[in-house]
Amino acid sequence: MLESTMLFGATMLVYRGMVVLAVALLVLSRAGAEDICTVGNEGLECTQQTSKLLIQGGTVVNADYQQQADVYIEDGVVKLVAPNLKAVGGVRIIDATGKFVMPGGIDPHTHMEMPFMGQESIDDFFSGQGAALAGGTTMHIDFALPVDGDLAAGYQAWEKKAEKSCMDYGFHMAVTKWNDDVAKDMEWLVKEKGINSFKFFMAYKGALMVTDEELIQGFKKCKELGALPQVHAENGDGVVEGQTRMIELGITGPEGHPLSRPPVLEGEATARAIRLAKFVNTPLYVVHVMSIDALDEVSRARHSGQRVIGEPVASGLALDDSKLWDPDFKIAAQYVMSPPIRAAGHSQALQAALSSGVLQLVATDHCPFNSTQKALGKYDFRKIPNGVNGVEERMHIVWDTMVNSGKISVMDYVRVTSTACAKIFNIYPRKGAILPGSDADIIILNPNATTTISSKTHHSRIDTNIYEGWSMKGNIETTISQGNVVWEKGNLNVQRGKGRYIAMKPFGYLFDGLDKVDAAYLTSLKAPVHRAS
Repeated sequence: MLESTMLFGATMLVYRGMVVLAVALLVLSRAGAEDICTVGNEGLECTQQTSKLLIQGGTVVNADYQQQADVYIEDGVVKLVAPNLKAVGGVRIIDATGKFVMPGGIDPHTHMEMPFMGQESIDDFFSGQGAALAGGTTMHIDFALPVDGDLAAGYQAWEKKAEKSCMDYGFHMAVTKWNDDVAKDMEWLVKEKGINSFKFFMAYKGALMVTDEELIQGFKKCKELGALPQVHAENGDGVVEGQTRMIELGITGPEGHPLSRPPVLEGEATARAIRLAKFVNTPLYVVHVMSIDALDEVSRARHSGQRVIGEPVASGLALDDSKLWDPDFKIAAQYVMSPPIRAAGHSQALQAALSSGVLQLVATDHCPFNSTQKALGKYDFRKIPNGVNGVEERMHIVWDTMVNSGKISVMDYVRVTSTACAKIFNIYPRKGAILPGSDADIIILNPNATTTISSKTHHSRIDTNIYEGWSMKGNIETTISQGNVVWEKGNLNVQRGKGRYIAMKPFGYLFDGLDKVDAAYLTSLKAPVHRAS
């Protein structure tokens, strides 16, 4: 015999200053409810999934304001944000008293199961996303690579990889050569597939690197399509020379990696990309700004009025390069990434730039390789796969480094970890906000709890962690994705295939008014001059 239970739909009544969610009787079969059971530190726990949540008692924080309010969620969407909400029947209540309720993090720079340097990054779209959710990130934008230079084939390959996703995601697309087919594929990806950004590598000569001519043509096409060009800014020719120099000096260990690609090469490429973007009159996004040299170029361009976005990553903000000189190869090699983690002093400059708005948002460049993969370069640092972890740690590292230190406010924290990304890639306010109509991607952070990062407890498949032993005050206790509680009390409840591809529209706010700049430029030419024959 089929058993039924009574749930209540939501209408809103105001009674003596209290907002009440009440009374639309609905009869549903218990067969429609699903019990999700997980094993966590406290043993087996089963929670009944419901499409209705009420987060009570917390401080709701958006990038531009915060307030004491409750948040009502239904069918994966924020329905109401207001004080003193009360629920009846069928609504699960989450107590957030004394805690911050914030939009879930958006990581704009990841590389899940990416083939690179003869290896493949160890996290796929399921394990990497599970780690992200455990760390409070509810969406990421991954870099899809062309297959033999073919952008359409690359998109399809990444689309296939992402079928196992358990949270929302988007794609950037890399451009590694230039021809008419690439231009046509870019147009198809923007107009049909929801991609609004393309990455150009100025490093990795002989593999991913583009020439200045290709960079200019790519920038022009991006501008035409309303897509944001991104650059990995290192002088690829200089890097090859630096690597050769280190090998000739007998420096073959992990310390040879930062020595071979010093900050001056990052600064030069950043300056060149910015000037070429100005020449084309297109916005530019510089990924993983790691050095003072690159930061100075971004700062100079922004102060001159140029539309340049600078993206630091968690490792560059929080760490220095000292571990790359560790006598234990396993420890040193795990810190190899490009551009490299820099010497002490660079991170402090990046933190100051983030707090002052010169840099806009924080990513991770999550591209982890395990110890066995890293060991392939034990006798030649050029063969160590470049990449570090961070998708699970970013939200905590930024909280500790920037908020606990007093460098930014809690609202700024929301801005640099979520809202700025959503605005830049044109998905705000669906993402990056707790507003009626926004997706219910939400975290609850307890500022008085403590947490410690360790490879023994993290959810990535990597066997090391560059933040090993990092302890801090402040812990993300609950993560809500698509209106479902997926991280709570140390338990991770995720479902393979639950993730959604988020299409991103072109012509975001960075393109506003560019036509006026172009018109002013044409007027300023005072040419052609009509001369008598």
